[in-house]
Amino acid sequence: MNWIKRVLHIGEKIKRVIKRRPSKEEVEKSDWTSCCQGPILKKDLENNLFVCGLCGKHHRISCRQRFDIFFGKNNYEIINTPIPKDDPLDWKDSKKYTERLKEAREKTNQECAVMIARGQINEINITVGAINFDFMGGSVASAEGEAIITGIQHAIDNKNPFVFFPCGGGQRMHESPIALAQMTRTTLAVNELKKNNIPYIICFTDPTAGGITASFAMLGDISLAEPNCLIAFAGRRVIQATVKEDLKENFQRSEHVLECGFLDSIVERKDLQKKIYNKTVKKVSETTIQQTSNIVYYNNIKHNEFLKEIEEEE
Repeated sequence: MNWIKRVLHIGEKIKRVIKRRPSKEEVEKSDWTSCCQGPILKKDLENNLFVCGLCGKHHRISCRQRFDIFFGKNNYEIINTPIPKDDPLDWKDSKKYTERLKEAREKTNQECAVMIARGQINEINITVGAINFDFMGGSVASAEGEAIITGIQHAIDNKNPFVFFPCGGGQRMHESPIALAQMTRTTLAVNELKKNNIPYIICFTDPTAGGITASFAMLGDISLAEPNCLIAFAGRRVIQATVKEDLKENFQRSEHVLECGFLDSIVERKDLQKKIYNKTVKKVSETTIQQTSNIVYYNNIKHNEFLKEIEEEE
């Protein structure tokens, strides 16, 4: 090999190194992540509750991180939930379902996408549930359905307000009919909350879509959302192709959903605990919820009057 070929060979090697994209494992282990202005230190993002200080983007977080923010670090107890058989339908595609579950569990340190915790805010007991998007896209299957129902039953048994942070793309195809059945089961469980006069507060996080939106996530007595989070059932392109009209830029984002009347308020992550406690949990815990012609009353305070108070600043 003469010197020209040698130089070209080295040049190709350098080009391959420069062009090589880092693997997912390398990205996860890195101290850096990316946002609107490029690289940002993960530590800086964590110190700001995983919200970008420049653009205000609310990054996705795990269930434990959600509980740490809501209750304070280590100020809560995780509630164990039943885990049904892993692969009831013996599902196979490019990879076995059991292998996908194993990978998701190792990645998230969770048995399923949903976690339930109990804790206190200013001496008021609260049961809280959350979904981790990193666990197979936050999809709901039998284990997740059991976890949600367990959380609801715990709230009923202990007369706790039930707060839930939904996130995910819908029902898990690997358990198809069983996963779809969780829409009905969780909806019926929410009805039990209503029958027992237990406050049910939903706070949408990015993204919430599909069967999650079409079932328990839309049934809250109070529905809050983080800024600019996706709240949808069908995808934007599907809807645009169906209605054959141009859609708003913020279509299906929490600001647009608020305009359409499906949300009560949009709350930044740093204010969530304060808002949920001062404007909902504290007041609702002292009152009785009654369902009358689909209007919620809190001890003679009409729902629309109650919502005005949510918008007020302390």
